[in-house]
Formats: sequence, structure tokens, C-alpha cells
Amino acid sequence: MASSKAAAAAAFGLKDASLIKTQGLIAGRWVDAKNGSTIDVTNPSTMSSLATVPDMGLEETKDAIAAASKAFETWGKTTAKHRHDILMKLFSLMQQHQDDLARIITLENGKPLAEAKGENTYSASFIEWFAEESVRIYGEHIPAANPSIRNVVIKQPVGVVSILTPWNFPSAMITRKLGAALAAGCTAVIKPPAETPFSALALAELASRAGVPEGVINVVTTDKGIQEVGRELCENKDVRKVTFTGSTNVAKLLYRMSASTLKKISLEAGGNAPFIVFSDADIEQAVEGAIACKFRGSGQTCVCANRIYVQSSIYAEFASRLADKVAAFKIGDGLEESTTHGPLIHGRAVEKVTSHVEDAIAKGAQVLVGGKAVPNTNFFKPTVLSDVPADALSSCEETFGPLAALTKFETEDEVIKLANSADVGLAGYFYSRDIGRVWRVAEKLEVGMVGCNTGLISQAAIPFGGVKESGLGREGGHGIAEYMNDKLIVFGGI
Repeated sequence: MASSKAAAAAAFGLKDASLIKTQGLIAGRWVDAKNGSTIDVTNPSTMSSLATVPDMGLEETKDAIAAASKAFETWGKTTAKHRHDILMKLFSLMQQHQDDLARIITLENGKPLAEAKGENTYSASFIEWFAEESVRIYGEHIPAANPSIRNVVIKQPVGVVSILTPWNFPSAMITRKLGAALAAGCTAVIKPPAETPFSALALAELASRAGVPEGVINVVTTDKGIQEVGRELCENKDVRKVTFTGSTNVAKLLYRMSASTLKKISLEAGGNAPFIVFSDADIEQAVEGAIACKFRGSGQTCVCANRIYVQSSIYAEFASRLADKVAAFKIGDGLEESTTHGPLIHGRAVEKVTSHVEDAIAKGAQVLVGGKAVPNTNFFKPTVLSDVPADALSSCEETFGPLAALTKFETEDEVIKLANSADVGLAGYFYSRDIGRVWRVAEKLEVGMVGCNTGLISQAAIPFGGVKESGLGREGGHGIAEYMNDKLIVFGGI
């Protein structure tokens, strides 16, 4: 076992090799699956094995929930100042180990190292934000009609939280949930994706160093899927909240499962973000915004532009400028300094992007740049398509890849109708210098978040979430409320 751990640590090449954990975490102990089964985690850039982690199942999940439930008996009673101080220690450790944490992200996810460092900064910002929120958990006094009555509302942590996260932001999607949970006084069971478990395990190790007690954070690594481990995390009566980021289809399954015990639930599901460029926009600014929004993470983000609508009078110029910029991208291993864009997470992702490109071309779209996968790899060449029809797959489904699909429009009313035609509504973007249009369009877009003259909206301080089939609840911002119950205490005879 010791030699395999050393080999795994060596594969990552970290300054602090002890951040690489190849076991799950339950009740403060690093453990294997009880049946000995493992998951082989690969580097999507090289398609080579990094290391294995346990493929845990129902029994281990129950153990993790039980450990979190026991730990809540004490953690849930700690003072906000105590939790604040521990979270700030974790924030400091994440900063100190930024290079190693970023390297882990790049090796298991594929994104370029510069992006991975950006993710770690973003990830740590949630820990800092919720540390500060923890000491601002205020109750309230509500005046009563009867002068001898006092109505007091206090805030209490909900209890054990199930955290289910995706692979596209293997660190930040955990801390956005875990930071709020810990700050509120909750304990957690984390199920990271099978593709990217090492960031979660490294965070758990740093949390232990920061002073988070045993059992407060548990990590179940698994490839068992929703019907076994996911179901237990939703239906177990000791779990009082479920929080998930991922596809709309999976969100619906978890929502149904969680309904069996009427748990609190937060769902950040799929998107199909419109990106609108009006004729009065600053075209260069819009091009830069489209690049930042569409191609970050090689297009594998839930808030990235998926449908790019450009007004006809500037369509040709915008398309030309965007294509020139994208043509200069360099795909490759994220550890290489010259790489601007990494691979897709696996072959299935490549197949989906390929199908969207081929469908659009068959329906009349033109390839301006890219349009092809790199054979026998997880790389897809960054692509710009023009004249993409509204009935193309890329217009109707979230592509989750480096495909910028351009569609021409004529009027504001027309593009608002197109933008709002999706069943989902996570994020939307538009560029315009007309102040009347800015307010009008921002209010009409059926999304939870709007970027006006910017392609980047994510911050720890803002309420992150969508409308329609993009989910329920908000994370970041005042999201700590999602992890607390309001309790009314009525004092009589005063």
C-alpha cells in the first residue's frame, strides 16, 4: 500500500506529496472500499493513468452519513467565531498550497495551469466569504400585537448535508457548497465525480490540517452512479439537505429522490446561455467577452455562451474577428506553458461536440475555424461556425465544448424570443451601449444571472443560480441561508 501511495504522489509531482490521497475519508480515517474495488483516474490530456481511488458503495455511504451525523452533535453547537477561525485557516492553507492544488486540477481535469490557478483562487474565495458570513448569522425580533408576547427567530444549522459535484470545476464546486455548510454549522458527505476525485481529497486533507474535526467532512469516492450512492445520499433520513451541480436530467432524479423525506435542496443544473451582440455594441469588447465566456475550460462550463446571436449589420465583422482570435489558440497539455486550451474530459464529450458540429453543417452552417476532433485523443479543435440555424442541436442543447455557434438576428424582439426559447435559464449575456436597451433586455431575459457587457459573472459574493429547469436555490452570496432553519420562539407572560 505504501509503495502504491508513493507512486501516486510521484505521478502528480507536487511539492507536498501528502496532498495526494488515494483513499476515501470517513470519520477521520482514510479508507478503501470494503470490497477492494477501485477506480482508475486518468489524465485527459495524455489519457494515461494517474492513480486509483476506492470505488465505494452503499455500505460506505451509510458509514459516511453516520459519521457526519455523529460529528454534527458537537460541530453544530460550535460558535460562529470558532467556525470562522477554522475556515480562515483553511483559506490560508489553500493560498499557501496554490501551486500544488492547481497542478492537481490540471492533471485530473485537463484545463491549462493558469486556469487551474484561477479556479483555486475562486475556490478559496468561497471559504473566505463564508467564514465572514458565519459571524453574521443574525436572528430577529418580530413585534407582537400582544404586549406580553415576544417573538424571536433564531437560525440553526440543518444538519448533515450531501454534496454532489461535477468534474468541470473539481475544487470550486465543492467549496461553494462546503464553505456555506461548514460556516452554518453543518457536517457533510461529499461525492466528487469519478473523473476528478483528487481535488476533493486534497481539500479534505487541508481542512483536517486547519482543525476541522473528524467526521465533519467525509468523502465517498465512487463510480456507482445515482441509483446506488446518489439515492442513499438523497433518501437517508439523517441527511437534511442535498446540494448538487450537474445536468438537468440528474438534477430531476435527485429532486424526486430527496422528496421522499422532504429535504432542503439546492440544484444548479444545466444551462444553454444566449450571448447577444447588438449593432451598437463595442465589437472588440464583445469578441473578447465571447472568448472569455465561451472558451473558458474549453467550453465545459455551465454558464458559458452556448448560442451566440449577432445583429445582422455587424455579423460579418464580429464573425471575422472572433474567428481570427480563435485560430490563434493552441490546444495541448495543460502543464505546457504555451497551451491556451486543454482537452475535453473524455471521449464521450468529444463525441457530443462532434455530433453538434456535424448536425449544424448538415443544416447549412459554415466552418470558419476548427470543426474537427484530433484523432485518438480527447482534444477537439476550438471551432467557430457561422449561419447556424435555430433548429440545430447546438441551439437546442448544451454543447459543453469549444464550439462557438453564430446565428444572425434582425430585431431586439426576435432575439429575445430566441434567447428565451430554451427550457433552461441559468445565465445570459448581451452587449449594447444603449442604456434603455440595457435595462430592457436585462429584465426580459429568462435567466437567473445576466452579464451585460461582460462575459464573466462568477464571484463568491453574488447569488449564483438559475430559473426554469436550471435549478433551485442560490449559492454564494447569502447562500448560507440555504443551510439553516429558521426557528420561531414565542415568549409569553412578559
